[in-house]
Formats: sequence, structure tokens, C-alpha cells
Amino acid sequence: MNGEFLEAIEQIAKEKGISKELLFEAIDLALVSAYKKNFGTAQNVKVLIDKQTGEVEVYALKLIVEEVENELLEISLEEAKSINRNYELGDTVERKVTPRNFGRIAAQTAKQVVVQKIREAERGIIFDEFITRENELVTGLVQRKEKNNLYIDLGKTEAVLPATEQVITEVYNINDRLKCFILEVKKTTKGPQIILSRSHPGLVKRLFELEVPEIQTGVVEIKNISREAGSRTKLAVHSHDPNVDPVGACVGLRGQRVQTIVDELKGEKIDIIQWNDDPAVLVGSALAPAKVIYVNADKEQGTAHVVVSDTQLSLAIGKEGQNARLAAKLTGWKIDIKSESQANK
Repeated sequence: MNGEFLEAIEQIAKEKGISKELLFEAIDLALVSAYKKNFGTAQNVKVLIDKQTGEVEVYALKLIVEEVENELLEISLEEAKSINRNYELGDTVERKVTPRNFGRIAAQTAKQVVVQKIREAERGIIFDEFITRENELVTGLVQRKEKNNLYIDLGKTEAVLPATEQVITEVYNINDRLKCFILEVKKTTKGPQIILSRSHPGLVKRLFELEVPEIQTGVVEIKNISREAGSRTKLAVHSHDPNVDPVGACVGLRGQRVQTIVDELKGEKIDIIQWNDDPAVLVGSALAPAKVIYVNADKEQGTAHVVVSDTQLSLAIGKEGQNARLAAKLTGWKIDIKSESQANK
């Protein structure tokens, strides 16, 4: 190593936010390993780096004992006193054992350590940034596909959109720009792993927050979402201002706001209803687009008994029960739907 390399270490420490002391500690440990690897020794050694010149020296450490059993690790009191008469039993003797060509090995090893520490620091910065963005929205480019998993370029790093978090009805192509929900950020030995989702209800929530200023300011609140990704989503909203229509705010002028979200979700249908603390009213609204005649909410059983006209029954239940299923999930009530003629039997 030389003075230029030491200056580089100092500059890297400042730019990357890595402690200079931490770098030197790591280099010391690596140099000890390099010495043992290259010179085939089982000695206890320590490495000293001159912080001014970059000169590296290796010292063998030997414990002073009465009877030497391992010459690589121990030294007799008699031999120790021949070096320095002040040595006593139990002291450690340090003897310089720096090989002639160790400077070249030291420089290569130090560079490897610094590069590794830079990588670790950069990974740490990326992890710290994205761990605070869990459950947020992120935009990236589809980079590649491996084993049905998509890898998304987020600029600073790469994230994965697992097959389980993709939407069956969506087709993804290389270089597609996608908005995704950050589901989880994990710290791994290879760096941060960012797991994305296109199917999570949180994606819809974040898209509405992005498109609807009234939600951003807190005037309109999203109370709950139920979603079957790629097919249909139901959204219950509430206004904290009596002069603001929460449904109208989410739909937007001529439906522009909700249409932007529908386009992002590749045509997924979205039903927006107004939240109501009265479970009967809430369940009736949640079954939209079907129109209900009346709802009887049994609080003890947690079941809402719903009656609709005969012509509205299939619409209320929905294809394969989807409408009723989403309404139940949105409201938290079990929903029992009957047609008018069934109820009158």
C-alpha cells in the first residue's frame, strides 16, 4: 500500500459514509488471513499499518511459558529474556516477521476489502431507503423474467414481482413500466431483497391516494378495500367534510380519476361506495350495482339478511358469488341474500 491508497480510503470513507476506523479494522483482519494463507503459518500474528506512509508490518505473537509445547505460539522465558530482560512469564513477545513481498499482497487484499465494504455500505443505504417505503407505491421497468418471477428495475436497485403477487389477467412485457406495491423489504447476504405486488389491495389504495387530492389532504378517507385482483375491487370511502362527496371525489369529473386507476389496473372493475356506520345501509350499498329492497342486520350473529327483487338476485350474488363475497369482505358482515319471492315463502 502507499500514501495514494490511504488518501483514497479517506475519500471513500467520506463519500460512502463508512467509518475509516472500520475500514482499517477490516483491512487488518484480512491481512492477517492473507499472511496465513500465503505463508502457510499457524502463528498468532498482528498487522500494523502506518497511516502516514501505508507501510505494512507483520508481527508474530508468542506467549512466554515455562515449557514450550508449540514453537509457533509459545516461547520460553529464557529465550524471551535474551530479547528483553524485562519479560516475565505470561507476557507476549512480538517479533517482526514481515515477508519481503508482503506489500504487494497487502495492497491487493486491502483493495478487495475496501471494494467489499463499499458494496456493503451501498446495500445498507438501499435497504435503509426502501425499508421505510414498505406498503408504498413504486414505479419501475420490467427487466427480465425468470421462473415466472419478474425482475423490476427501480433505478438504484432491482426488485422482484413473484408469480404469486402477479395478476393472472395481466400480460407483462420487457420494458413495461409498472406501478407496484412494496410488499416487503428483506435484508439478505446478497443485499436487500425488495418484494413487490400487483395483486395486493394496498396497490389500489395507493393509486387512489395518488389520483385524489382529497384523500391526500385527509378530507376523504378510505375505510376499507376488498379486491379480487384482475376482476373487481370494492372501495368504501368516507368524507370528514359534509360539503365534500367522497364517492364523487374518487370518481372525478366525468370519471377521469377512477378511469386512470382502471387503466393502470388493466381494466379491473371498481365499485366505490360511501361508508356508513349503519350496517344495514353499508351492506345495501356494498352490494352495488344490485339494488336491495331491505337489509336486516343481526348484530349477535354478525349476519345481514338481504332481500332483493327477483330480477336483481343474480346481480347481487354476482358471477360465481363474487359480488356477495366482496361485499362481505368489505363490510365484515356475513351476507345472506334472498329474492323477494324466496323471502315471502
